[in-house]
Amino acid sequence: MSREYNYDNEGQFFPYFVLTLLGLILAPLTYSTFAPSKSSRASKIPLVQTGFVPPNADLIKAARRRQAKRERRLKRFISIVLGWGLFAYMVYLIVTTTTKVSKIWDPYEILGISTSASEKDIKKHYRKLAMQYHPDKVTPAGNETMESLNDRYVEMTKAYKVLTDEEVRNNYILYGHPDGRQSTSIGIALPQWIVAAENIYYVLAAYGFIFGIVLPYTVGKWWYGTKKHTKDGVLTESAGSLFKAYDQVADERRLVEILPLGEEYKDLVAQWGNIDDAFVESKLEKVIGEKSFKRLQEMEPGPRRKALSLLWAYLYRVDFGSEKLENAKLDTAPPATALNNSFLSIALAYGSTAPILASMHVSQSLIQAIAPGDSPLLQLPAFTPAVAAAVEQDGGKNHWTIQRFMALPEQRRRQLCIGKGLLTESEYNQAIAFAKKLPALKVEAAFFKVAGEKFVTVSSLVQFVVKARIAPPGADLKPVDEKDLADEDPDEGDVDALIGRKPRWSQTAAKTSSKLQPNPLAHAPYYPRDYSPRWHLFLADAKQGKMVIPPTTFSQLEKTEEGGIETLKLQFQAPPQKGEYTFVMHLVNDAYLGMDTKMNVRMVVEGPEKVMQLQAEEDEISEPDEDSIAGQMNAMRGGAVKKKKVVTDSDDDEDEEESDTDGEKVQDDSETDTDTDTDEE
Repeated sequence: MSREYNYDNEGQFFPYFVLTLLGLILAPLTYSTFAPSKSSRASKIPLVQTGFVPPNADLIKAARRRQAKRERRLKRFISIVLGWGLFAYMVYLIVTTTTKVSKIWDPYEILGISTSASEKDIKKHYRKLAMQYHPDKVTPAGNETMESLNDRYVEMTKAYKVLTDEEVRNNYILYGHPDGRQSTSIGIALPQWIVAAENIYYVLAAYGFIFGIVLPYTVGKWWYGTKKHTKDGVLTESAGSLFKAYDQVADERRLVEILPLGEEYKDLVAQWGNIDDAFVESKLEKVIGEKSFKRLQEMEPGPRRKALSLLWAYLYRVDFGSEKLENAKLDTAPPATALNNSFLSIALAYGSTAPILASMHVSQSLIQAIAPGDSPLLQLPAFTPAVAAAVEQDGGKNHWTIQRFMALPEQRRRQLCIGKGLLTESEYNQAIAFAKKLPALKVEAAFFKVAGEKFVTVSSLVQFVVKARIAPPGADLKPVDEKDLADEDPDEGDVDALIGRKPRWSQTAAKTSSKLQPNPLAHAPYYPRDYSPRWHLFLADAKQGKMVIPPTTFSQLEKTEEGGIETLKLQFQAPPQKGEYTFVMHLVNDAYLGMDTKMNVRMVVEGPEKVMQLQAEEDEISEPDEDSIAGQMNAMRGGAVKKKKVVTDSDDDEDEEESDTDGEKVQDDSETDTDTDTDEE
C-alpha cells in the first residue's frame, strides 16, 4: 500500500490552518490587553457631583487625556486589529471557497440502474450497455478519445462484476473498491508552492527571518521589558535611586524631594523643552518655605531640579499663567504617585514606621494637590488658604480636619466661611455637601482573637479584627448594635477563612466577591487621573518605631452606605512567649487628608498551662459514666470516666440497715413535726 501526499493547491484547507494559529495567538493577547484590572475595580462614578470647577479645568482634562495616551499600548492595539482583520479574511475564504469532495465509487450509479434491481435485471442491462459502449463498436465523438472510451468500459465491467461476481463483491465490501485496498491520500493544508524547488531559497529565507530574527527579538523585548519595570510600575533604575536615597527618619517634605530622582522625569523634561527655571523658582520662593527653597537652590541644574520645582508648584497649586508651564506642572503628579508607591515598598522592607507613614501621607498630598503640612480643609471645594486660615484662626499652627470643621454648629460655620474674600453662599453649600459624603471610617471596636478559642495562646494564628463604620463628617449616626460588633468564626470546612487565605474558586469566593462594592473615585479635581482610594491597616511598636504587622490594603468594601459596619482583619502568628503586648494601630486612607485613625491596642497571650487548665475544667464538667456510650468512647481515647461501683452482699446488708435507719429518722422527723404542730395548736 502506498501513500500520496497532496498539497492544498486550490487553497481549500490553508485558511483553516491560518485561522487556528491566529485564534491561539489573538484570543489571549486580546484578553490580556482589554481585560479589566483585578487590582483596581473602581467604579467610574465620582464620590459626589459637587459641580466644582477648579482653575484651569480644561488643562487638567487635557493632562488626563495625555496621561491615558501614554499608557495606551498603541503598537499592541494595532497588531490586534490587523490580526483580527486577517482572521476575518480567513473566515471569508472558508465561507466562499467551494470545497471539492472526492466522489464515492458507486457501481449502481455507474451502470445507471436502481439499487433494488435483481441480478437478472443487472445482467440484462449490462448486455445492453456492453453492446452500446464497447470500444470496438463506438466511434469517438467530440472531445472523446479511445482512452476515455476504454476507461468507461472498464468502469462498467468492474461495476457489473461487483454486483455479480462474489470475489469482486467482497473486495468492494471490505475496501470500498473492486480492485481491493487502494493507496492512502494524505492532505497537507499548505500550498504546494511552499515546497516547490524554485521557491526553496525564498521559503528558507522567510523561515530564517521569522524564527531567527522576529521571534528572538519579540521574546527578548518582552523579557527585558518585564525586567525593565518593577511590580510598582517604575523603572528599575528609579527604584535603585530611591533605595539609595532611603532615610528612616525621612518626613513628608524630604520624601517629596527624593521622588524626582526617578528616571521617568528625564523623558518628561525632554518633552517639556525649554522652561524658564528662574521664573518657576521665583514663584516658589515665598510659597514652599525657606528651608525647602534653600535645598532646591543647592541642587545642580538638571532634570531633577526642574521636576522638583514643578512638583512643588503642583502641590501648592501655583498658577503660572502659562499653558506650557501648567501642562508641565500637571505632568509631574502621576509619575510621583508611582514613585511614591515604589518608595513605600522599600520602606515596608525596612520596617521603620516613620517613612511608611510619610509615604502614605505623601500619597494623600499628591492626590489632593495639597503640600505636606498644609490644612486638610483645602480638600473642600472652593476652599483656599485664606478660607482655611479664617476657619482655623491660629495662623496655621494647628490645622483642622474636616471632621472638626463639620462638628461646629451650622451658624458658626457660616460665620467663619462666608464673607468678603472668603466663600459665597453657593460655594459654602457646595463644600458642605461634599464634606457630608466623605468616606471616613470611624473605628468602633478593635480586638484580637483566635478562631474557635476563648483566648490568644502562644504561637497561635491570631486575627486582629477592626469594626469600623462609614461615618462622613457631620453625620448623625445611630448607636451601634452590639451584635454588629461581634465577629463570628468561619465554618470548620472553610479552610480559606481559617488560615487567612483569600478564596479564589470556592463558593465562598463567589459570595465574598458579590458583597464587595467597587469604591467610588476619589474627589481629586486637581489630580490629572482618576483614582480609587484605598485603606492601609497595620500594627506598629511605638517604642521601637518599627512596623510589627505589615499593612493589609483594602481597596473594596462590603458596606458603602452611611453607618454601615465594615470588618477589617489582619492575620499573624502570636509571639512564642506569653505576656501583654501593646501595639499602635494605624488605619490610613491614601487619598484623603485627616481621615487616619491611630489608637493603642493590647493583646494578652496566654501560655500552655492556661490551655491545660481550661481543658481540665471542661473534663471535670463533662466526665461521663463508665457504662455509658460516651464513657466508653472517652475511655478508648484514654480519657477519664466515672467508675461504676461494685455492689457486694455486705454492701447490700449495710444498705438495708442504712435504709432502716433512714426510715426511722424520717419517722422521728415526722413525729417531731407533728408534735410541733400540736404545740402550736
